[in-house]
Amino acid sequence: MEVKIGVQHAPREIVLESDLSAEELESIVTAALSGTAPLLSLTDNKGRKVLVPSDRLSYVDLGEPSVRKVGFGAL
Repeated sequence: MEVKIGVQHAPREIVLESDLSAEELESIVTAALSGTAPLLSLTDNKGRKVLVPSDRLSYVDLGEPSVRKVGFGAL
């Protein structure tokens, strides 16, 4: 699943692919926003860990990964 994270005072968003389900990601984000967890901690498909302070989150967008189109066939 594709995750986009907006951080306050940062010009670019953080984009990563995660193997977690939408429900698992939503519970992690909810814990960070409610103050239960001081950091939003996510690990992507390649093992890269992303830590964002909860008080600096602007938005978190959970969406399906976009499928690449390969070849020259008709659409």
